[in-house]
Amino acid sequence: MPLSKIKFAPGVNKEGTEYSADAGWFDADKIRFRQGRPEKIGGWVKYSETSFLGVCRSIHDWASLESIRYIGLGTNLKFYVVEGNSFNDITPIRSTTSAGDVTFAATNGSSTITATDTSHGAVVNDFVTFSSAASLGGNITAAVLNQEYQITAVPTVNTYEFTAKDTSGTTVTANSSDTGNGGSSTVGAYQINTGLNDFLEGTGWGAGAWGMSAWGSASSISAAGQLRLFSQDNFGEDLLFNARGGGIFFWDESGGTGARAVNITSLSGSDQPTIALQIMTSDIDQHVIAFGVNPIGSSQIDPLFIRFSDQENATDWTPTATNTAGGIRINSGSQIIGAVQGRQEILVFTDVSLHSMRFVGAPFTFQLQTVSTDISMISPNAAVNARGSVYFMDKGGFYVYNGSVQPLPCSVKQFVFSNINLGQAFKVFAAENNAFSEVMWFYPVGSGNTEITNYVSYNYAENLWSVGTLERAAWRGTGTQNFPLATSVITTTNDNFLYFHENGFDDDGSAMNAFVESGDLEVQDGERFMMIKRIMPDFAFTGATDDASLSMTLKGKDFPLQSATTLSTSTITNSSTQNHVRARARHQIVRVESNGLGYGWRLGDLRFDIKADGRR
Repeated sequence: MPLSKIKFAPGVNKEGTEYSADAGWFDADKIRFRQGRPEKIGGWVKYSETSFLGVCRSIHDWASLESIRYIGLGTNLKFYVVEGNSFNDITPIRSTTSAGDVTFAATNGSSTITATDTSHGAVVNDFVTFSSAASLGGNITAAVLNQEYQITAVPTVNTYEFTAKDTSGTTVTANSSDTGNGGSSTVGAYQINTGLNDFLEGTGWGAGAWGMSAWGSASSISAAGQLRLFSQDNFGEDLLFNARGGGIFFWDESGGTGARAVNITSLSGSDQPTIALQIMTSDIDQHVIAFGVNPIGSSQIDPLFIRFSDQENATDWTPTATNTAGGIRINSGSQIIGAVQGRQEILVFTDVSLHSMRFVGAPFTFQLQTVSTDISMISPNAAVNARGSVYFMDKGGFYVYNGSVQPLPCSVKQFVFSNINLGQAFKVFAAENNAFSEVMWFYPVGSGNTEITNYVSYNYAENLWSVGTLERAAWRGTGTQNFPLATSVITTTNDNFLYFHENGFDDDGSAMNAFVESGDLEVQDGERFMMIKRIMPDFAFTGATDDASLSMTLKGKDFPLQSATTLSTSTITNSSTQNHVRARARHQIVRVESNGLGYGWRLGDLRFDIKADGRR
């Protein structure tokens, strides 16, 4: 029989059924489409073997005037500035006690130490560093006490507990001689309160009054806990960052990576915001902008109010006749979800609307214009700027803004939104990968799974979609680095890693499983059975091509709703010419898969020896 070339429709189409996706691709994992052809995505390697504490949902990179490249990482537990391979803890200090305010108590045979400090304001998982403490008399020496600890329990507003350790991190158990209290010189330095790694229904946004307590004040996780999301941006060489619903912090690059960030209110200036939902430095005009912020004269947050500093001055926020500081309020919705820098404007999303914020100069500085009153964003990080257009995801679809809002026709829309865990929607984030004309959204799937496991990708140059699985918490595309940056999602321990993506072909030294699978193929509309006797493969391998191989599986079924069974599996290598098979079914599915090290691949044209067989 003559060979038949099957021209598969490009992109993944999951809007219908496997049967309706005839001559198209129905499923994939770690596959992109380029020039209409499926290919394995690039691999990833660790940026450094150094891990960091917590799950990082915010990455920003920039360079100093001396071309030193920095990366800011905001986790639910810490904030880091990365220089080279060094992860430097710059988490701000919220309060420092007077000497003797902190005392300790140990129990013989236990490693748990109880610290007493009146109205300490700490919550579980907070970090505190002790200094000038004296030995308790036995195993709990001064060296054991005078270091950083993570708080394990908060029994009362005046006490908390931690687990004693030596300087190597090994647990230390108190003995009968540990009867002291640490002396009268102990000083405790408390870092800003840690955040949650999960969004808690009824305890996040909208629970309780706005500004119900001061940032850093004691609060119960069950009453005020919320998913920790940092926003950050550089102000020249320096870094500004904000924990959503908390203060604004400033890291001075000239102080070096050994210096901690400080609250912006501690710097010389006037009327700096004390609480905000997001911060940003305006690219064009160099104003620091705070979204969802306390107005001047108020300590309570207004979730629809926007304030901006004087031009090129991050600390002066008092509007005067001689500066450009000021504020403006959105009168649509109940809170600002997020903002993203666009082309010559900033897009601001509330929970019900989209607005364009443009720099217009004196006397108003910025002007707001409503773009849409019936659209929003599913999370604060669900929008991304890719080559001048802003792509975003709301709770029911994907959109692009390039002067006006346009919905993106999506061939996997139902698949994504029928599986997403909306209870953890604030974890959703958008990513850009301009080298491949792609934007991606990472999201959690299923009510029982709270963490990100899946992604959906869109090739905006070819209007093609794909889907896959990948556990990532944040992504930074175009920047100062040679490759996109992303962070892992490890919740069983505190150890997470930063990765370079599109680097090599593997999963950090392990094989990456990638596959693409077609919909149902048939002859004569399924009137007759399909017999495949021979396959003529066409693939392009890259990397370690001598060891490269693919598996091509033919699966079959006789009816659309029937489960498919494997009919034939062939191994494809660089030297393959043709594969003889014997596959007979009314409907057949083609699956191409790889799970090897050191190579990538791209599918060309597949030719099959196909004939119509008998009826049943």
